[in-house]
Amino acid sequence: MEKKYKYYFIIAGILLFVIYIFAAAQPVPQETILSSMWIHSLVSTYPTTLEEMEVVKQDELIPFQLGNYFGYVNRAGKFTINQVKNGYVSLSKQNWAEYTAIPEKIVVRNPKNEQILSINTDVGYPLFLDNRIFLIDREQSTLYNINEKGETLWSYTFASPLTCIDAASGLLLAGSLDGKIEVLDNNGICIFSFEPSGSRLSIIVGCALSKDGSRIALVSGIDEQRFLFMENLGDTLGNKYRVIYHEFLGRGFRRPVHITFVDSDNSIAFERQTGLGLYDITTRTSVTLPLKGEIAVIDEDGSDGQLFIITSQPSGNNYLATIRYPGTVIGQALFKSEHTFMSRQGATLYIGGGTTFTAFEIDKK
Repeated sequence: MEKKYKYYFIIAGILLFVIYIFAAAQPVPQETILSSMWIHSLVSTYPTTLEEMEVVKQDELIPFQLGNYFGYVNRAGKFTINQVKNGYVSLSKQNWAEYTAIPEKIVVRNPKNEQILSINTDVGYPLFLDNRIFLIDREQSTLYNINEKGETLWSYTFASPLTCIDAASGLLLAGSLDGKIEVLDNNGICIFSFEPSGSRLSIIVGCALSKDGSRIALVSGIDEQRFLFMENLGDTLGNKYRVIYHEFLGRGFRRPVHITFVDSDNSIAFERQTGLGLYDITTRTSVTLPLKGEIAVIDEDGSDGQLFIITSQPSGNNYLATIRYPGTVIGQALFKSEHTFMSRQGATLYIGGGTTFTAFEIDKK
């Protein structure tokens, strides 16, 4: 009888062990691998020839500014523009312009270096947002929307100098020194304004608009600084945005901060004194990730479950940090450079340091 019970105990133990293995087993997470695609020196690399430029697709070109250099490059490492700055530069995926401190004329060109517009004006400086052309005056308080003929479609004067600006889906979001945000429609009409308050010093230090224009993220105030997430909940609210979430961030920075929608507008990445803040819109939760140094660049794509960030220290040390959602730093790689650049297009990560420009293919193994 004892042997029989002993046999039952052995069988039961084996069954429990098997059950435990299947119940407690966790999948091994895949590691992010960066495979080098190409590396170029901006000093010795020249733009493509006219023949080569014909096969370069404009929508695949990445705009960059790295130290005294700026231009456009594609996934294959072909530069349509790679030149030294002679003044100030404003550029986007569709347009760019170089101008002086007091410009008399602004020449707008496309990424293939073709002139598309010349604006004879002393009004101010060019901005390229949401595939539109804007001018902002020297006081940073009046904005002009310019059409493809150089004509002013509309202008809008804010009560205080602007501290941040973003545009998407025909809307424009602006934050100002007096601690106010305003949303303008495609005709330059203010459809929404809001003052976050709640801080000793009112100022908007960072703002971002989601791609469909239905959501706003901002960092406001000093002593204490706040992060706010706002959402347009539909016509029943009269086309108004409401605060869905807010969080105090401590005393805060006395300078512009990085803030952007990432991961197909499902998350918001923003700078805070303790590192990086990540807000998940679906779960309405926020996490804080400590990082080495202050944030220099945030990957504005943040797709495929991961986000890349470059942080910098006064010593010249820079770190490329890889972050896995919902909020885990899985690696920080050190490199030294006075100037940095980073951009991402799908599975390609572009990184610049000093006068060196390189591209990596993002993979998981």
